[in-house]
Amino acid sequence: MDWTLVLKAVLGLGGLGLVIGAALLVASIKFSVKVDEREAAVRAVLPGANCGACGFPGCDGYAAAVASGAASLNKCSVGGANVARSIGEIMGQEAGAVEPMVAFLVCRGGRDVAPTRFQYQGAADCRQAALLLGGPKACIYGCVGLGHCAGVCPFNAISMGRTGLPVIAEKRCTGCGNCVNGCPKNTLRLVPRSKLVVLACVSRDKGKAVKNVCQVGCIGCGLCVKACPTKALAMKDNLPEMDPEKCIDCGICVHRCPIGSFVDRAPGRPKAVINPKCTGCRACVKVCQFKAVEGEPERQHRVKAEKCIGCGECRKVCPAGAIDLVGALGHSTRARGAE
Repeated sequence: MDWTLVLKAVLGLGGLGLVIGAALLVASIKFSVKVDEREAAVRAVLPGANCGACGFPGCDGYAAAVASGAASLNKCSVGGANVARSIGEIMGQEAGAVEPMVAFLVCRGGRDVAPTRFQYQGAADCRQAALLLGGPKACIYGCVGLGHCAGVCPFNAISMGRTGLPVIAEKRCTGCGNCVNGCPKNTLRLVPRSKLVVLACVSRDKGKAVKNVCQVGCIGCGLCVKACPTKALAMKDNLPEMDPEKCIDCGICVHRCPIGSFVDRAPGRPKAVINPKCTGCRACVKVCQFKAVEGEPERQHRVKAEKCIGCGECRKVCPAGAIDLVGALGHSTRARGAE
């Protein structure tokens, strides 16, 4: 064996490797992309759900967008206010208020109140079923009920109920919006957790056409619009549209609706009670839409508890400050505009 040739080969290959290594080193330095330390810090405080609710491809994409200034600091619905505050500290900015959201089903047309038009035997997927004449449900606007939303929820916050409608566990829901984006009928919405009154119908039909396909569908009668004390409701395409800036969640529309199309998410409502300051001016009698107040003129009035819905309208008009709202632990009269 000629060791001279072996030595030359080893030296040649070693030299070539050294040259290539040096070239790669120079290239890595020249073409290196500097990673913003803030991006890594933001990524570290994100929950890692990768749900896409922020509008970016996962937590990595959102962290990069925040660091570059392309995204606001409070887009992570899963992390909520705490994560937004942490991101604000990293970026040296105010994150702004974060309104916690929750998914809500705006359809009450389950199997017990909404019939079907035909027997569907296709794929058990809402999107595919909806392609066939709008789905098997007689109401073409309503929830298909095959559970696509439950399948795409990354937090197991949705299950299918006995009537074929999704049931949302609000304590688990983070408001990521995956179910909303995946619903082919737009019957799932994100609403603020603090919102109490929501219309649970999306039908654009009116009157008898609605009654024929759903017992709890909005018939577009407009009684809720007329009864709303803050003019927060207006009819649009046969449905009452709510202005969130005007709505005080008083619950009057819930009780004035003859069909029961509105849902009151409040766990309990207070009752009005009239104290001895009452002068019997009858202002409360005139404003109460449910005839819950009675009494003689110029004498202390009283409230019929079984008729009072706790809307607080009587309290707002009482010149003597003689009306209190009591009960319903956790109800804030100031927050709901009762003062």
